[in-house]
Amino acid sequence: MKFTKDHEWIKIEGDIATIGITEYAAEALGELVYVELPKIGNSYKKHDAFAVVESSKSASDVYVPVSGEVVAVNDSLTSAPELINQSSYQDGWIAKVKIANQDDLVDTMDEDSYKKMLQDK
Repeated sequence: MKFTKDHEWIKIEGDIATIGITEYAAEALGELVYVELPKIGNSYKKHDAFAVVESSKSASDVYVPVSGEVVAVNDSLTSAPELINQSSYQDGWIAKVKIANQDDLVDTMDEDSYKKMLQDK
């Protein structure tokens, strides 16, 4: 799994990237009450806002860490957005994207680098 400075995680399997927000981001937002999912078939450029997560505190954009086309979304989040709080790295994934350019991954961090970034804040 890789991480972004905007607190998204990305898991690569072949040319498919599963994307969600990190536990840190989920905790910072508090209990999520709504998730606006991207539409299957939509294409995004790296760093585009492609989803929205909303808690009683605030709403935040989720940025896609790679360019590509959405090939699947986690429909469970429509009725149970709290899955992101409960299991952000497994059941709380947001979307799967077919990666258009593997080079987009060069500025992602491994888990140790991401944890160091959090400690340095």
